[in-house]
Amino acid sequence: MLRSGGRWTGRLRALLTRRRVAIAGTLAVFAGLVVGFRDVDLASVLAAIGRADPWLLAVAVGLYSLSWPLRGRRYADVLASTGHPLGTRFLTLTVFISQTANLVLPARAGDAVRAYVLNARREVPYPAGFASLAIERVFDLAAIAVLGGLGTLWLTVDGVGPLELVDEVEGARTALIAAGGVTASVLAVGLSTLVVVRSRFRPGAIGAMVVDRLPRLRTPVAALASFGRDVDAVARNPRALAGIGAGSFVIWLLDIGTAILVLAALDSGLALGPLLAVGTLAVSVGNLAKVLPLSQGGIGLYEAAFTALVVALTPIGASTALAAAVVDHALKNGVTLVGGAGAIVLLGVSPTEAAQQGTAAEAAQ
Repeated sequence: MLRSGGRWTGRLRALLTRRRVAIAGTLAVFAGLVVGFRDVDLASVLAAIGRADPWLLAVAVGLYSLSWPLRGRRYADVLASTGHPLGTRFLTLTVFISQTANLVLPARAGDAVRAYVLNARREVPYPAGFASLAIERVFDLAAIAVLGGLGTLWLTVDGVGPLELVDEVEGARTALIAAGGVTASVLAVGLSTLVVVRSRFRPGAIGAMVVDRLPRLRTPVAALASFGRDVDAVARNPRALAGIGAGSFVIWLLDIGTAILVLAALDSGLALGPLLAVGTLAVSVGNLAKVLPLSQGGIGLYEAAFTALVVALTPIGASTALAAAVVDHALKNGVTLVGGAGAIVLLGVSPTEAAQQGTAAEAAQ
Protein backbone atom coordinates (compact mmCIF):
# COMPACT_ATOMS: atom_id res chain seq x y z
CA MET A 1 0.00 0.00 0.00
CA LEU A 2 2.80 2.40 0.90
CA ARG A 3 4.54 1.74 -2.40
CA SER A 4 1.29 2.25 -4.33
CA GLY A 5 0.57 5.43 -2.40
CA GLY A 6 4.06 6.72 -3.08
CA ARG A 7 3.64 6.00 -6.78
CA TRP A 8 0.39 7.95 -6.95
CA THR A 9 1.94 10.81 -4.93
CA GLY A 10 4.81 10.96 -7.41
CA ARG A 11 2.39 11.09 -10.35
CA LEU A 12 0.39 13.86 -8.70
CA ARG A 13 3.54 15.87 -8.06
CA ALA A 14 4.62 15.40 -11.67
CA LEU A 15 1.23 16.59 -12.92
CA LEU A 16 1.28 19.62 -10.62
CA THR A 17 4.80 20.45 -11.77
CA ARG A 18 3.73 20.34 -15.42
CA ARG A 19 0.79 22.59 -14.60
CA ARG A 20 3.00 25.09 -12.80
CA VAL A 21 5.38 25.13 -15.75
CA ALA A 22 2.48 25.72 -18.17
CA ILE A 23 1.03 28.53 -16.04
CA ALA A 24 4.44 30.17 -15.52
CA GLY A 25 5.17 29.86 -19.24
CA THR A 26 1.87 31.47 -20.14
CA LEU A 27 2.55 34.41 -17.84
CA ALA A 28 6.05 34.78 -19.28
CA VAL A 29 4.72 34.74 -22.85
CA PHE A 30 2.13 37.40 -22.06
CA ALA A 31 4.77 39.53 -20.35
CA GLY A 32 6.93 39.19 -23.44
CA LEU A 33 4.01 40.21 -25.65
CA VAL A 34 3.37 43.30 -23.53
CA VAL A 35 7.00 44.31 -23.96
CA GLY A 36 7.21 43.36 -27.62
CA PHE A 37 4.00 45.13 -28.62
CA ARG A 38 4.28 48.08 -26.25
CA ASP A 39 4.42 50.46 -29.22
CA VAL A 40 1.30 48.99 -30.84
CA ASP A 41 -1.81 51.07 -30.36
CA LEU A 42 -4.45 48.84 -28.78
CA ALA A 43 -7.21 51.13 -30.03
CA SER A 44 -5.96 50.63 -33.60
CA VAL A 45 -6.00 46.85 -33.12
CA LEU A 46 -9.58 46.94 -31.86
CA ALA A 47 -10.58 49.31 -34.67
CA ALA A 48 -9.10 46.93 -37.25
CA ILE A 49 -11.05 44.03 -35.73
CA GLY A 50 -14.23 46.13 -35.76
CA ARG A 51 -13.80 46.86 -39.50
CA ALA A 52 -13.51 43.19 -40.42
CA ASP A 53 -15.97 41.95 -43.06
CA PRO A 54 -18.44 39.72 -41.14
CA TRP A 55 -19.34 37.71 -44.24
CA LEU A 56 -15.74 36.76 -44.94
CA LEU A 57 -15.32 35.84 -41.28
CA ALA A 58 -18.42 33.64 -41.51
CA VAL A 59 -16.93 31.89 -44.53
CA ALA A 60 -13.69 31.45 -42.57
CA VAL A 61 -15.60 29.78 -39.72
CA GLY A 62 -17.30 27.44 -42.17
CA LEU A 63 -14.02 26.59 -43.89
CA TYR A 64 -12.27 25.80 -40.62
CA SER A 65 -15.22 23.70 -39.45
CA LEU A 66 -14.79 21.49 -42.52
CA SER A 67 -11.38 20.42 -41.25
CA TRP A 68 -12.75 18.62 -38.19
CA PRO A 69 -14.41 15.63 -39.88
CA LEU A 70 -11.19 15.31 -41.86
CA ARG A 71 -9.23 15.21 -38.60
CA GLY A 72 -11.48 12.38 -37.43
CA ARG A 73 -11.02 10.53 -40.72
CA ARG A 74 -7.26 10.92 -40.60
CA TYR A 75 -7.12 9.71 -37.00
CA ALA A 76 -9.20 6.70 -38.02
CA ASP A 77 -6.56 5.92 -40.65
CA VAL A 78 -3.80 6.23 -38.05
CA LEU A 79 -5.52 3.89 -35.59
CA ALA A 80 -6.51 1.42 -38.31
CA SER A 81 -2.88 1.13 -39.40
CA THR A 82 -1.96 0.15 -35.83
CA GLY A 83 -4.69 -2.50 -35.68
CA HIS A 84 -7.48 -0.51 -34.00
CA PRO A 85 -10.14 0.41 -36.61
CA LEU A 86 -12.76 2.82 -35.25
CA GLY A 87 -15.51 5.01 -36.69
CA THR A 88 -14.90 8.53 -37.99
CA ARG A 89 -17.76 10.08 -35.99
CA PHE A 90 -16.50 8.79 -32.65
CA LEU A 91 -12.93 9.79 -33.42
CA THR A 92 -13.96 13.29 -34.55
CA LEU A 93 -15.65 13.75 -31.16
CA THR A 94 -12.56 12.35 -29.43
CA VAL A 95 -10.27 14.79 -31.24
CA PHE A 96 -12.61 17.64 -30.34
CA ILE A 97 -12.45 16.71 -26.64
CA SER A 98 -8.68 16.38 -26.59
CA GLN A 99 -8.13 19.69 -28.41
CA THR A 100 -10.57 21.41 -26.07
CA ALA A 101 -8.70 19.99 -23.09
CA ASN A 102 -5.49 21.47 -24.47
CA LEU A 103 -7.18 24.89 -24.44
CA VAL A 104 -8.83 24.77 -21.01
CA LEU A 105 -6.57 22.49 -18.95
CA PRO A 106 -2.90 23.15 -18.17
CA ALA A 107 0.09 20.94 -19.03
CA ARG A 108 -1.28 19.98 -22.47
CA ALA A 109 -3.66 17.50 -20.91
CA GLY A 110 -5.37 16.83 -24.23
CA ASP A 111 -3.05 13.94 -25.08
CA ALA A 112 -3.89 12.14 -21.84
CA VAL A 113 -7.60 12.88 -22.34
CA ARG A 114 -7.62 11.38 -25.83
CA ALA A 115 -5.77 8.25 -24.70
CA TYR A 116 -8.24 7.84 -21.82
CA VAL A 117 -11.31 8.23 -24.04
CA LEU A 118 -9.98 5.64 -26.49
CA ASN A 119 -9.26 3.21 -23.66
CA ALA A 120 -12.47 3.80 -21.69
CA ARG A 121 -14.88 3.85 -24.65
CA ARG A 122 -13.23 1.51 -27.18
CA GLU A 123 -10.66 -0.45 -25.11
CA VAL A 124 -7.69 0.81 -27.12
CA PRO A 125 -4.53 0.13 -25.03
CA TYR A 126 -2.83 3.22 -23.67
CA PRO A 127 0.47 2.59 -25.50
CA ALA A 128 -1.44 2.44 -28.81
CA GLY A 129 -3.33 5.61 -27.92
CA PHE A 130 -0.19 7.58 -27.13
CA ALA A 131 1.60 6.16 -30.20
CA SER A 132 -1.27 7.26 -32.45
CA LEU A 133 -0.99 10.77 -31.03
CA ALA A 134 2.72 10.84 -31.76
CA ILE A 135 2.10 9.67 -35.33
CA GLU A 136 -0.57 12.32 -35.86
CA ARG A 137 1.73 15.03 -34.51
CA VAL A 138 4.61 13.99 -36.79
CA PHE A 139 2.34 14.23 -39.84
CA ASP A 140 1.00 17.60 -38.66
CA LEU A 141 4.50 19.01 -38.30
CA ALA A 142 5.56 17.58 -41.65
CA ALA A 143 2.54 19.09 -43.43
CA ILE A 144 3.08 22.47 -41.77
CA ALA A 145 6.77 22.42 -42.65
CA VAL A 146 6.10 21.53 -46.30
CA LEU A 147 3.49 24.27 -46.65
CA GLY A 148 5.80 26.75 -44.94
CA GLY A 149 8.53 25.75 -47.35
CA LEU A 150 6.22 26.36 -50.29
CA GLY A 151 5.34 29.79 -48.92
CA THR A 152 9.01 30.61 -48.49
CA LEU A 153 9.78 29.40 -52.01
CA TRP A 154 7.01 31.55 -53.44
CA LEU A 155 8.49 34.64 -51.82
CA THR A 156 12.12 34.01 -52.71
CA VAL A 157 12.42 32.33 -56.12
CA ASP A 158 12.70 34.59 -59.17
CA GLY A 159 9.62 34.52 -61.34
CA VAL A 160 7.53 32.67 -58.76
CA GLY A 161 6.67 35.17 -56.09
CA PRO A 162 6.63 38.88 -55.21
CA LEU A 163 10.39 39.42 -54.86
CA GLU A 164 9.92 43.16 -55.09
CA LEU A 165 7.85 43.06 -51.91
CA VAL A 166 10.50 41.09 -50.06
CA ASP A 167 13.26 43.47 -51.13
CA GLU A 168 11.36 46.57 -50.07
CA VAL A 169 10.41 45.57 -46.53
CA GLU A 170 13.07 45.95 -43.85
CA GLY A 171 13.91 42.65 -42.13
CA ALA A 172 12.07 40.51 -44.70
CA ARG A 173 15.18 38.61 -45.76
CA THR A 174 16.00 37.78 -42.15
CA ALA A 175 12.43 36.63 -41.51
CA LEU A 176 12.49 34.39 -44.58
CA ILE A 177 15.83 32.87 -43.61
CA ALA A 178 14.55 32.19 -40.08
CA ALA A 179 11.32 30.66 -41.39
CA GLY A 180 13.24 28.54 -43.85
CA GLY A 181 15.58 27.36 -41.09
CA VAL A 182 12.68 26.33 -38.84
CA THR A 183 11.01 24.51 -41.74
CA ALA A 184 14.21 22.69 -42.67
CA SER A 185 14.81 21.65 -39.05
CA VAL A 186 11.33 20.20 -38.68
CA LEU A 187 11.64 18.30 -41.96
CA ALA A 188 15.06 16.97 -40.93
CA VAL A 189 13.70 15.65 -37.64
CA GLY A 190 10.73 14.05 -39.40
CA LEU A 191 12.89 12.37 -42.03
CA SER A 192 15.33 11.14 -39.38
CA THR A 193 12.47 9.60 -37.43
CA LEU A 194 11.19 7.89 -40.56
CA VAL A 195 14.65 6.50 -41.37
CA VAL A 196 15.08 5.13 -37.86
CA VAL A 197 11.71 3.38 -37.68
CA ARG A 198 12.19 1.92 -41.17
CA SER A 199 15.66 0.64 -40.35
CA ARG A 200 16.57 -2.97 -39.63
CA PHE A 201 16.26 -2.42 -35.88
CA ARG A 202 13.04 -3.65 -34.29
CA PRO A 203 11.49 -2.26 -31.07
CA GLY A 204 10.92 -5.75 -29.68
CA ALA A 205 14.51 -6.86 -30.23
CA ILE A 206 15.93 -3.71 -28.68
CA GLY A 207 13.53 -4.04 -25.74
CA ALA A 208 14.54 -7.66 -25.15
CA MET A 209 18.20 -6.63 -25.00
CA VAL A 210 17.45 -3.94 -22.42
CA VAL A 211 15.31 -6.26 -20.26
CA ASP A 212 18.02 -8.91 -20.28
CA ARG A 213 20.42 -6.42 -18.75
CA LEU A 214 17.94 -4.51 -16.56
CA PRO A 215 14.97 -6.75 -15.55
CA ARG A 216 13.43 -3.99 -13.41
CA LEU A 217 12.65 -2.05 -16.57
CA ARG A 218 10.47 -4.81 -18.00
CA THR A 219 7.17 -2.90 -17.70
CA PRO A 220 8.26 0.47 -19.15
CA VAL A 221 10.33 -1.24 -21.83
CA ALA A 222 7.33 -3.35 -22.87
CA ALA A 223 5.22 -0.19 -23.17
CA LEU A 224 7.92 1.56 -25.21
CA ALA A 225 8.30 -1.47 -27.45
CA SER A 226 4.54 -1.51 -28.07
CA PHE A 227 4.69 2.20 -28.82
CA GLY A 228 7.53 1.63 -31.27
CA ARG A 229 5.73 -1.22 -33.02
CA ASP A 230 2.69 1.01 -33.61
CA VAL A 231 4.83 3.76 -35.11
CA ASP A 232 6.73 1.19 -37.15
CA ALA A 233 3.46 -0.27 -38.50
CA VAL A 234 2.56 3.08 -40.06
CA ALA A 235 6.07 3.87 -41.29
CA ARG A 236 6.24 0.56 -43.17
CA ASN A 237 2.81 0.90 -44.79
CA PRO A 238 3.08 3.06 -47.95
CA ARG A 239 -0.69 3.22 -48.35
CA ALA A 240 -1.15 4.44 -44.77
CA LEU A 241 1.66 6.96 -45.18
CA ALA A 242 0.08 8.33 -48.36
CA GLY A 243 -3.45 8.49 -46.94
CA ILE A 244 -2.49 10.08 -43.63
CA GLY A 245 -0.08 12.47 -45.37
CA ALA A 246 -2.70 13.59 -47.89
CA GLY A 247 -5.26 14.08 -45.12
CA SER A 248 -2.79 16.16 -43.11
CA PHE A 249 -2.04 18.32 -46.13
CA VAL A 250 -5.74 19.06 -46.77
CA ILE A 251 -6.40 19.77 -43.08
CA TRP A 252 -3.65 22.37 -42.96
CA LEU A 253 -4.66 23.87 -46.29
CA LEU A 254 -8.07 24.55 -44.73
CA ASP A 255 -6.37 26.01 -41.64
CA ILE A 256 -4.27 28.31 -43.81
CA GLY A 257 -7.26 29.20 -45.97
CA THR A 258 -9.05 30.33 -42.82
CA ALA A 259 -6.23 32.72 -41.93
CA ILE A 260 -6.08 34.06 -45.49
CA LEU A 261 -9.81 34.82 -45.33
CA VAL A 262 -9.25 36.63 -42.03
CA LEU A 263 -6.49 38.74 -43.58
CA ALA A 264 -8.81 39.53 -46.49
CA ALA A 265 -11.64 40.38 -44.08
CA LEU A 266 -9.41 42.94 -42.40
CA ASP A 267 -8.68 44.54 -45.79
CA SER A 268 -4.95 43.88 -45.68
CA GLY A 269 -4.49 45.48 -49.09
CA LEU A 270 -2.34 42.64 -50.42
CA ALA A 271 -2.74 41.26 -53.92
CA LEU A 272 -3.86 37.63 -54.18
CA GLY A 273 -0.39 36.16 -54.75
CA PRO A 274 1.35 37.82 -51.78
CA LEU A 275 -1.74 37.21 -49.64
CA LEU A 276 -1.60 33.46 -50.29
CA ALA A 277 2.17 33.22 -49.79
CA VAL A 278 2.37 35.35 -46.65
CA GLY A 279 -0.74 33.78 -45.13
CA THR A 280 0.70 30.31 -45.68
CA LEU A 281 4.05 31.19 -44.15
CA ALA A 282 2.56 33.09 -41.18
CA VAL A 283 0.24 30.20 -40.22
CA SER A 284 3.03 27.66 -40.66
CA VAL A 285 5.52 29.51 -38.46
CA GLY A 286 2.78 30.40 -35.96
CA ASN A 287 1.85 26.75 -35.51
CA LEU A 288 5.48 25.67 -35.30
CA ALA A 289 5.90 28.22 -32.50
CA LYS A 290 2.97 26.60 -30.67
CA VAL A 291 4.92 23.35 -30.46
CA LEU A 292 6.90 24.91 -27.60
CA PRO A 293 4.99 24.07 -24.38
CA LEU A 294 5.30 27.59 -23.00
CA SER A 295 1.71 28.80 -22.86
CA GLN A 296 -1.84 27.56 -22.49
CA GLY A 297 -3.07 26.40 -25.90
CA GLY A 298 -0.19 28.20 -27.59
CA ILE A 299 -1.97 31.51 -26.99
CA GLY A 300 0.47 34.36 -27.39
CA LEU A 301 3.11 32.29 -29.16
CA TYR A 302 0.93 31.94 -32.26
CA GLU A 303 -0.03 35.61 -32.31
CA ALA A 304 3.56 36.76 -31.84
CA ALA A 305 4.98 34.56 -34.62
CA PHE A 306 2.09 35.31 -37.01
CA THR A 307 2.35 39.06 -36.45
CA ALA A 308 6.13 39.13 -36.76
CA LEU A 309 6.06 37.32 -40.12
CA VAL A 310 3.30 39.48 -41.58
CA VAL A 311 4.96 42.72 -40.47
CA ALA A 312 8.38 41.58 -41.71
CA LEU A 313 7.16 40.47 -45.13
CA THR A 314 4.49 43.02 -46.02
CA PRO A 315 3.65 46.72 -45.73
CA ILE A 316 0.83 45.78 -43.34
CA GLY A 317 1.12 47.66 -40.05
CA ALA A 318 1.65 45.92 -36.73
CA SER A 319 -1.85 46.81 -35.52
CA THR A 320 -3.59 45.17 -38.48
CA ALA A 321 -1.24 42.17 -38.43
CA LEU A 322 -1.85 41.62 -34.71
CA ALA A 323 -5.60 42.03 -35.23
CA ALA A 324 -5.51 39.34 -37.93
CA ALA A 325 -3.52 36.99 -35.70
CA VAL A 326 -5.89 37.50 -32.77
CA VAL A 327 -9.04 37.05 -34.86
CA ASP A 328 -7.65 34.00 -36.66
CA HIS A 329 -6.61 32.22 -33.46
CA ALA A 330 -9.75 33.21 -31.57
CA LEU A 331 -11.97 32.03 -34.41
CA LYS A 332 -10.25 28.64 -34.52
CA ASN A 333 -10.29 28.25 -30.74
CA GLY A 334 -13.96 29.22 -30.70
CA VAL A 335 -14.87 26.47 -33.17
CA THR A 336 -12.80 24.02 -31.11
CA LEU A 337 -14.53 24.96 -27.85
CA VAL A 338 -18.02 24.73 -29.35
CA GLY A 339 -17.29 21.35 -30.91
CA GLY A 340 -15.57 20.16 -27.75
CA ALA A 341 -18.55 21.11 -25.59
CA GLY A 342 -20.84 19.12 -27.87
CA ALA A 343 -18.46 16.14 -27.83
CA ILE A 344 -18.30 16.18 -24.02
CA VAL A 345 -22.09 16.00 -23.85
CA LEU A 346 -22.41 13.29 -26.51
CA LEU A 347 -19.70 11.05 -25.08
CA GLY A 348 -20.40 11.84 -21.42
CA VAL A 349 -16.73 12.47 -20.60
CA SER A 350 -15.36 14.78 -17.91
CA PRO A 351 -12.15 16.34 -19.31
CA THR A 352 -10.72 16.87 -15.82
CA GLU A 353 -11.27 13.26 -14.74
CA ALA A 354 -10.09 11.99 -18.12
CA ALA A 355 -6.90 14.06 -17.80
CA GLN A 356 -6.18 12.66 -14.35
CA GLN A 357 -6.76 9.05 -15.44
CA GLY A 358 -4.83 9.47 -18.67
CA THR A 359 -1.91 11.18 -16.95
CA ALA A 360 -1.72 8.40 -14.38
CA ALA A 361 -1.72 5.80 -17.16
CA GLU A 362 0.98 7.73 -19.05
CA ALA A 363 3.16 7.86 -15.92
CA ALA A 364 2.70 4.13 -15.44
CA GLN A 365 3.95 3.32 -18.95
